Amino acid sequence: MKLLFGLGMQEILIIALIVLLLFGGKKIPELMKGLGKGVRSFKEGMNNVTDEGDADKKEENK
Repeated sequence: MKLLFGLGMQEILIIALIVLLLFGGKKIPELMKGLGKGVRSFKEGMNNVTDEGDADKKEENK
């Protein structure tokens, strides 16, 4: 059963274990918080680009 990016459950568990060993349990929430902020910022940036593109198309049609 392939879950994410063609990775199975065993591969995901091994990656999670390696991350836990490298960063420790206390750092992981901080890393995930930073990752979430980055993803949110990226999505907002993409929405702004598409909104500007839609506004440009409306002006061209007038």
